[in-house]
Amino acid sequence: MASDGPILAINGGSSTIRFAVYSAGRNPERLVSGKLERVGEDSVAKLVTDLAGQVDFASLRAVGHRVVHGMRRSAPAIVTPELLDELRGNIPFDPEHLPREIELMEAVGSRYPKLQQVACFDTAFHSTMPGVARLLPIPRRYAEQGIVRYGFHGLSYAYLMEELGRVAGAETARGKVVIAHLGNGASLCAVRGGESIDTTMGLTPAGGVPMGTRSGDLDPGVALFLLSSAGITAEQFSRLVNHESGLLGLSETSSDMRDLLSSAGGDKRAAEAVDIFCYQVRKSVGALAAALEGLDALVFSGGIGENSPAVRARVCNGLRFLGIELDSGANSVNALSISVTGGSVAVYCIPTNEELMISKLVLRLLEAKTEE
Repeated sequence: MASDGPILAINGGSSTIRFAVYSAGRNPERLVSGKLERVGEDSVAKLVTDLAGQVDFASLRAVGHRVVHGMRRSAPAIVTPELLDELRGNIPFDPEHLPREIELMEAVGSRYPKLQQVACFDTAFHSTMPGVARLLPIPRRYAEQGIVRYGFHGLSYAYLMEELGRVAGAETARGKVVIAHLGNGASLCAVRGGESIDTTMGLTPAGGVPMGTRSGDLDPGVALFLLSSAGITAEQFSRLVNHESGLLGLSETSSDMRDLLSSAGGDKRAAEAVDIFCYQVRKSVGALAAALEGLDALVFSGGIGENSPAVRARVCNGLRFLGIELDSGANSVNALSISVTGGSVAVYCIPTNEELMISKLVLRLLEAKTEE
């Protein structure tokens, strides 16, 4: 494997597997990219086979993997048998993502045993959260077992903070920032001084605001009732909150915001699903602004956040008291800066790039180890 070769980034998400190859260096160039839809049981074997036809593995320096749940890990790590064992022990905290992510690392390692692999953790960005944001109000013995709030979408947030610094300047990026990563999975994060201080997701990626098929936060009594009185099993409950709820559950037709917006005029349930999503995101912006004790910038990203002027407008509607006011013309064309000139809170629409962030983190880790 080439010591100065490009980096392959593999991003195993909840609904897709994306991959990209980036050149090494200060300004990485994307060389190859692709995506597999509708992740299924054969997707790992198919991905590795497809990659072998599209990527010159002999030229690669390393492969970076997005790992959704890293527990208390605060930085990327070289994939070793010991790390894989650790991640297997973490599966109960994230049975939706970790098994497939581990399988991807094992499949690549089996086929290319000399190729270095790096795990990049979505939870790492939130390792700076203070205890008031991290601890759950249950007996402390459970915190010692790892039952705390972790937060997710960290690779996206890390990339967006770097981009915010580039497009708006270091002063803005070091200020009080709320980022709304809104896609099939959705969360918001409060960042101050470049560090996460709070976020909407918690122990698992199912918490926080409603998403495409995930419920977001629920009263614990809902789980208690469904498990004890409605007769559903723990496995059925997991499927309900991860795959049957959110926009899909509310609308009973689609988890896709584009479908719901197009049918909202004649479909009351679709309209309500959109309204509830925007309402909960707007509430979260207000709550995170309170955690920050002010707000300097609001950033929208993710598939919905980047591409839906209607959702951004509905979220921001009623937040003028915080200093948030959109420029309707700029918002309608998904411009980079979408707030009115001279407003006290700058609002941005910045496309995210988790694969590029993975490649950067891998390169930084390898270069740091080279200097040791």
